[in-house]
Amino acid sequence: MSGGLVALLDDVAALARIAAASVDDVAAGAAKAGAKAAGVVIDDAAVTPQYVSGADPSRELPMIKKIFWGSIRNKLLVILPALLLISAFVPGIIPFILMLGGTYLCYEGAEKVWHKFRGGHHEEDEAPAVERGPDAEAKVVKGAITTDFILSCEIMVISMNEVSAESIWVRAFILVLVAFAITVLVYGAVGLIVKMDDIGVHLAAKESARSQRLGSLLVRGMPAVLAAITFVGTIAMLWVGGHIMVQGAHDLGWHAPYDLIHAIEHPVAEVAVVGGLLAWLVDTLCSSVVGLAWGLVVLAVVGPLLKVLPFGKSKGGHQETAEPAGNAGHGSEEQRH
Repeated sequence: MSGGLVALLDDVAALARIAAASVDDVAAGAAKAGAKAAGVVIDDAAVTPQYVSGADPSRELPMIKKIFWGSIRNKLLVILPALLLISAFVPGIIPFILMLGGTYLCYEGAEKVWHKFRGGHHEEDEAPAVERGPDAEAKVVKGAITTDFILSCEIMVISMNEVSAESIWVRAFILVLVAFAITVLVYGAVGLIVKMDDIGVHLAAKESARSQRLGSLLVRGMPAVLAAITFVGTIAMLWVGGHIMVQGAHDLGWHAPYDLIHAIEHPVAEVAVVGGLLAWLVDTLCSSVVGLAWGLVVLAVVGPLLKVLPFGKSKGGHQETAEPAGNAGHGSEEQRH
């Protein structure tokens, strides 16, 4: 009896060790996948605040909450099952899906760079439609969720590619973790961003001179914060998109771009202490250049088509599905403060 009990306890301990190792594998895989999708995450955080810009302060967080749950549904109920089926039955098309997403990232980043250096402000050239009515907020939220779907596809495909060697169940657990972690990160940051000016106004109304200075700084600094996020998001899109295209071309048999980048980064990689960082910076710069070049080529082809097709592009290069909440009957900036 005691021997059987000891054997049973040994089996339980072995199962516990296997389970612990599996948890470690899932956590490591989720971290790896999430890090690779960082460029799209930054862009997601940069895009979303426009949808609640100008909304009544009491409706900003409820709207973000609706978009958050819409994003979770996008990732878990639509994108995740589709990717698992593809990876199980036709895994050979994943690199092509990944390169399609990379092309989209390059196009988005190149479009922003093009409009910046062209000197045009296409956001201001189009007078937004003023829509008032009980369903205005629902339309804004729906537009944000639609845009999120595109970005979520990119995040999940990039993440799937990073853990393609794992079993299908481990892949599923990892992608669920990535979906929740990234969505919480993005919309937590968005919530903080859109409420920062309200926090600033609240602090500025206090009697303390220090609170007033901090509040004033927050209110004045928010445009710069949003501009910085947009800039970093653009660079991140070009870097991630360019890296996907270079790696994809290498996997499909065209090795020249990949070999050239590694030849350039090899000398700096041998520098003591900072060699790894320098090599990463060189790879990032080269990938960004590739991403910009490829994005401009796609922009030259797609740009004229968007002018004649029944759908088009609007702010920040994203799909025009809904105007910001400030134009949906929630009040102007002057009414907020």
